[in-house]
Amino acid sequence: MKIVVTGANGQVGWELARLGGKHDLLALDRAALDITDAPAVQALLAATRPAVVINAAAYTAVDRAEQEPELAFAVNREGPRALAAACQRLDLPLLHLSTDYVFDGTYGEPYREADPVAPLGVYGRSKWEGEEAVRQTHAAHLILRVSWVFGEHGNNFVKTMLRLARERDELRVVMDQRGRPTYAGDIARVLLALAERIGGGEEDEWAGTYHYCGSPATTWHGFAQAIIDLARTHEPLRVQTIVPITTAEYPTPAQRPANSVLACDRLKARFGIAAPPWREGLATTLQALCLAGITSA
Repeated sequence: MKIVVTGANGQVGWELARLGGKHDLLALDRAALDITDAPAVQALLAATRPAVVINAAAYTAVDRAEQEPELAFAVNREGPRALAAACQRLDLPLLHLSTDYVFDGTYGEPYREADPVAPLGVYGRSKWEGEEAVRQTHAAHLILRVSWVFGEHGNNFVKTMLRLARERDELRVVMDQRGRPTYAGDIARVLLALAERIGGGEEDEWAGTYHYCGSPATTWHGFAQAIIDLARTHEPLRVQTIVPITTAEYPTPAQRPANSVLACDRLKARFGIAAPPWREGLATTLQALCLAGITSA
């Protein structure tokens, strides 16, 4: 099956390229295809005629987005709009990644797909408007919201904690924000499985919005503790203490939702797909990072 993947240098895009070997998969980074260039998007898809398009391209710098709103909206809203328009013209299904940050985090229960959105910052608003652009432009779409993504490639919380644990005696980590960490490799596997079923014509009435996240829910502090504990099985670390702090004690340019927990029942009910525990992906990630001695992030 021929699949076009955008955002090949991102966490999920990199995993899609790595895991998609059995397919005729064309993985494109921004240099190969800028999704904000609508004529280029149309020309490439018309020339390649894939069975499915997977959009993993995104502007994900949550804090920097507050200073670069035009770029964030260009990549996260106009880019998906261009992809959806080209897919609509060519009758191609589009799988599009979104985020838990479309919600404001004030709800006391896990968020379901139909719950009201209320993004707190530029990043969340740009991703929500990107979702809406896809919905309004192309009926044959599947939007997959994910949360707290981590993996071996790119910048993420796991790599940051590992680097700091090697450098510092004490880490201070927020304990009043909850979410569900999700391994980028698991997201890529699900997208490829969905692409096979949708692009192969196995599914009817598949379009819509779904949530996919690891389990169980935790806090950033709890996630950090798990990272350090598991990393110590691979190497000695300098860090001695992980101090729980409040969001107010760690101000950032962009406000984060206190509750990022997503309910994933709809994906399981419709496709029989559920994410494995995030600790499994964390073990895989840390084994790779520690053996490689990676400290970037």
